[in-house]
Amino acid sequence: MAVGRPRAFDREEALDKALEVFWRQGYEATSIAELTKAMGINPPSLYAAFGNKEALFRQALDRYVEKGSVRIREAMAQPTARAAVEKLLRDGADRLTDPTCPHSCMLVTGALACSEEAEEVRDEVASRRAMLETALRERFERARAEGDLSDNTDPASLARYVATIAHGMSVQVAGGATRKDLLDIVEVALKAFPA
Repeated sequence: MAVGRPRAFDREEALDKALEVFWRQGYEATSIAELTKAMGINPPSLYAAFGNKEALFRQALDRYVEKGSVRIREAMAQPTARAAVEKLLRDGADRLTDPTCPHSCMLVTGALACSEEAEEVRDEVASRRAMLETALRERFERARAEGDLSDNTDPASLARYVATIAHGMSVQVAGGATRKDLLDIVEVALKAFPA
């Protein structure tokens, strides 16, 4: 049985490079040529290691979500629902304005403007984006059961509100908002948070 040539590149490093290109440009605006240039590989190597562009995007999305899930779990572990929201939004402001990262959330900007041909990609990104709302709803349900939120608090509506603020901050920073601008948004959201 013939043995193929070993890969001449680090797959994980190449995936990180692809993630950054997709994160900066979105799914449809990214070409195979841009991906292979950033990844330091040729198209046959990309297809052999990752599949097609959509498969590579999904793998990059997995990587992005995996990193973000750690931050969400840390926020949801805070002792109160308000503290969880504060940590989530403040950490979001820091990450969105970090000069070493793209100034956006890949789950917000990665596939919003997709054509019908990329509908599956758009749906996949939307389902991943919904994970934040689910985590928030579960945290708020627990807070209501523990007496941290009043019985008349609707965990699903509150989760939708907080997720909208978090995702909206990404849109704001893409439009030029600064860290201070985002922290001002966080302060207003916290003032509106149920006591």
